Amino acid sequence: MSNTVKPSHKKTQFLSVSPQPDTEPSTCSIFYISPLIRITLMTFYLALTIPLPFLAQVSSTPVPPVLLWVGLSVGAIALYGALSERVIVDEEKIQVAYPHWVPSFFRKGWSLPWQDVKDLKMRTTGQGGIVYYFLSQSSEKAYLLPMRVVGFARLVKLVAAHTGIDTTDIRPLAQPWMYLLLLGFTLLLFLADGWTIGTAISLGRL
Repeated sequence: MSNTVKPSHKKTQFLSVSPQPDTEPSTCSIFYISPLIRITLMTFYLALTIPLPFLAQVSSTPVPPVLLWVGLSVGAIALYGALSERVIVDEEKIQVAYPHWVPSFFRKGWSLPWQDVKDLKMRTTGQGGIVYYFLSQSSEKAYLLPMRVVGFARLVKLVAAHTGIDTTDIRPLAQPWMYLLLLGFTLLLFLADGWTIGTAISLGRL
């Protein structure tokens, strides 16, 4: 008795793999103005301007206090909009932008492709500080390098990586302790404002 073995036919399945793209998604970094700077400048503005409507009411100036309140509110919104600046860095360009509610006639941003950067020049300010400007190859325009953002050292490294410009000597325009000192004096100014307004109320002039 012969044993007949039937050959088994197995189906081989091939798994098709779609090739993955070699290109990686471009990275985008966003830098905002330091919260310490924003808080300090906003509180300094309020400390300087809040007593004005009260003083106008006490001294009977021709400018009505209501008009002063409206003007101070508009000024506070404008200052907040200016401090809402953000720096956007990606593989193609560096860009300074503002929120959509900030009108372009008040604060206009700019965009500069990396390939169009000619140089980064140093200039001194009227107060003796040092700022830096991007020089464009296609035009004679100069673009101010934002220096009050959080992560400024990282921003400078990205500029060096994309342009090849030596940025080892670039430092922030102002150190944090300067704004802390200004914030301390601003709080003292708030105490003086409170004393002035409280005195006027106690005398019955408000």
